Amino acid sequence: MPAVKAETGHRSHASIYNAIRAGLFTNPVPIGQRAVGWPDDEVKAINAARVAGASDEQIRALVKQLHAKRVEKLAVLMAA
Repeated sequence: MPAVKAETGHRSHASIYNAIRAGLFTNPVPIGQRAVGWPDDEVKAINAARVAGASDEQIRALVKQLHAKRVEKLAVLMAA
């Protein structure tokens, strides 16, 4: 979480979770019993879109694409 906050400029856990609820940030990935994280490539993609001036609707579309890529990666792993 500290790395995500530093990378995105969010000041609190709540602001990240508010962005998730608004569809403006990807869902966290469980990495332990009480720990979550975010893939670095997803954080960078969202930040790059923001820097490029993407609208909230464009960010929401990007988030959906990033979630779809997660599903594709899982399918590939499960097929192996």
